[in-house]
Amino acid sequence: MKYKLFGIGALALVLVCALLASAVEAEEGPYRYHQHREARGPDAGCDCDGTELCTHLPLVIIDTGGEAIPGEPLNDHYDAAGTSFTTTAAGADMLPARICVMDDGTRNHHPSDQPDLETDTLIRIRGNSSRYFDKKSYLLRFTDEKGEYEDHEVMGMDAHYEWALYGPYLDKTLMRNYMWYNIAGEMMDYAPNVRFCEVILNGEYQGLYVMVETITNGVDCRVNVSEPVDNTTSTGYVLRLDRGSENEKKNLVNFTYYAYLFDRNYNHCVNIQYPKSGALTQEMVDAIEQEFSDFEKALYSFDYNTYDYGYQNYIDVDSFVDYFIINEFTQNYDAGYLSTYLYKDIGGKYRMVIWDFNSACNNYQEDTTAISFQTQNTPWQKMLTRDEDYDRRIVDRYRMWRESFLSEAYLMDYIDGIIAYLGPAIDRNFQVWGYIFEEYLPLEPESRNPDSFEDAVEDMKDFIRERGAWMDQYIEVVQQYGHPSAVKKYNH
Repeated sequence: MKYKLFGIGALALVLVCALLASAVEAEEGPYRYHQHREARGPDAGCDCDGTELCTHLPLVIIDTGGEAIPGEPLNDHYDAAGTSFTTTAAGADMLPARICVMDDGTRNHHPSDQPDLETDTLIRIRGNSSRYFDKKSYLLRFTDEKGEYEDHEVMGMDAHYEWALYGPYLDKTLMRNYMWYNIAGEMMDYAPNVRFCEVILNGEYQGLYVMVETITNGVDCRVNVSEPVDNTTSTGYVLRLDRGSENEKKNLVNFTYYAYLFDRNYNHCVNIQYPKSGALTQEMVDAIEQEFSDFEKALYSFDYNTYDYGYQNYIDVDSFVDYFIINEFTQNYDAGYLSTYLYKDIGGKYRMVIWDFNSACNNYQEDTTAISFQTQNTPWQKMLTRDEDYDRRIVDRYRMWRESFLSEAYLMDYIDGIIAYLGPAIDRNFQVWGYIFEEYLPLEPESRNPDSFEDAVEDMKDFIRERGAWMDQYIEVVQQYGHPSAVKKYNH
């Protein structure tokens, strides 16, 4: 299969620079590294002899000694209520392995090269429904010679011990998570860092992957544990709304759970994702449970939008607003129900973190292109959007971001830039996984499934154009959710 490399003309460069300047002027944020713009691109001039893989991308080699990686589902199909998974021969959830990473930055990479990082690791298959894909994603936890967790820098990302190695499969553009994590990282205080790479597992080429910084290792609260502030917990922490933890100690009986405001049929609950189990005391659990319930009780009270007692005393409002905008723009409608993360620094306020755009941009099994908003129906946002000021902020910030990181020109250029950067790695990936265009057709009706990589990319571009145009016209509609006629029962 042959793919075009999209060049960037002088006019496009001027436009992108103008858009970036506009974004920086609109909202100062931390520096965000975009691999496809700053890393070394395809190089046909490598002086290797052509007898092994030669790639300009970082290369990850994993050796399990031939042992099967645990985490394969034992059920025949995805079961939201609970699935059992394979373990190692010793009954463990994770398998010891060896990992090498080639990421020189000045040359192409080959399996025979001296690695820039070599370490022991624990590995298992990760994900929920994605565990059933032929192309697996993995959780990695780096260890030292004693088997204790050990932090390492990976592909220019800050040193941590835990990483997610995501294999695009359902996403036939290969880029949804890379793209939207990076764009969210420009708009919000934090989004997971990501890098494209190619993977070899036990000597077999596995195709294109994305190395992802896990949220628990990325957000500032990971290290901000020095001095507690009055009336707060003694550590920063990360919470997750999903199906809960197998460790019941980590599952919160918070206000919305206690009041049956979550859907118990899907086992929805909030659990503590960080601190990890080994560092988590019952006193910390109780304090986190109380602190989070204080926010929720304020949000669901008659005083939810008052100066003294309202929700804004507990959350970074812009973080929740931007979370709404990004997930609505992409119609990422698992967000707010599953894989939903928020974090809190010591003495700080709750902030949202984006995660998992695998099904976004009309890539769900069911067609999501119906013209509507949905995020206002999710926990917390359901009450936040009762506030007229919150809804006005959604409108204002959406208009601001449409002039920069959510503009059509910026997004189209971003996609084309990724394709140009990946270059021959796209073709190599589909030499292994190309059958998905004929045999793996999960979208309904069947006509929605792309016939090729180019079709998948064009489908996503069409969605972005159409969704952006619709939201430009109808974004003010969100203000109906905060109209007094819609919230009368909350404003006695």
